[in-house]
Amino acid sequence: MAGYKGHVTAGVIFGIALIAGLAFTPLAATLSLQEKLVKAVLILWLAVLFALFPDVDIKSKGQILFYRVFVLLDLALLIKKFYVEAALLGFLAMLPIISKHRGWTHSFIAMILVPSPILLGPMYLAEQPVLDGLPFYLGAVVGYLSHLVADGMVFKLKR
Repeated sequence: MAGYKGHVTAGVIFGIALIAGLAFTPLAATLSLQEKLVKAVLILWLAVLFALFPDVDIKSKGQILFYRVFVLLDLALLIKKFYVEAALLGFLAMLPIISKHRGWTHSFIAMILVPSPILLGPMYLAEQPVLDGLPFYLGAVVGYLSHLVADGMVFKLKR
């Protein structure tokens, strides 16, 4: 079971591996160097952020960081008058703190569902299927996976 630094390190390693893999996709060939760097930084940031997410159900550095991000996002939504979206984000932000540690936040279904707004948000805004959020969604998922791996939730050794 890793602590804050262990989860950050795992998120960086998994994020870099994803970025390296994405560099060989057809989409990468169409991007400028600057676009590649910006996307790589965002993917790495999401991988680290979501490597910390499963521990938002306890008092932790990850919880503090995540709730600061939630507050800023919620404030931005309110300023832009996206009241329904702000209310939804506020509701979703409360869910982890009403469960026990290593509850639903440490599950594979949460690993897929929690970052899904990153994939579905651009589709909602464009009102059509688009995959603009896919690289960032994958960054969040591999970051989340890194947390589960670092906590030994994926490959449990039998004693």
